[in-house]
Amino acid sequence: MLIYHIVLPEVWEKFENEYEYEAESLASEGFIHCSYRNQLDEVLERYYKNADKVLILHINLHYLTAKFVAEPSTNREIYPHIYGKINKSAIVNVEERILAAN
Repeated sequence: MLIYHIVLPEVWEKFENEYEYEAESLASEGFIHCSYRNQLDEVLERYYKNADKVLILHINLHYLTAKFVAEPSTNREIYPHIYGKINKSAIVNVEERILAAN
């Protein structure tokens, strides 16, 4: 099963030579925000509408070493959260998405 994490290219670059990826939310909220495929467009519109480009990390849960929890978040909708760093071996694809400029 795949879940997805959206990251700005300049943030992802900082982890280029690391074995794990850590979003800022892990320190501030205790987990890394992710989405299911059907939630991506809404999350992009809500949080990334001013970005020119994002990267979407495709994370295979079977390879993930950190704790995964599906729990209520925005509007009580169930979202996937990762409670720890994401081991890069669980990231099976990095999709570049160009967003329309506003």
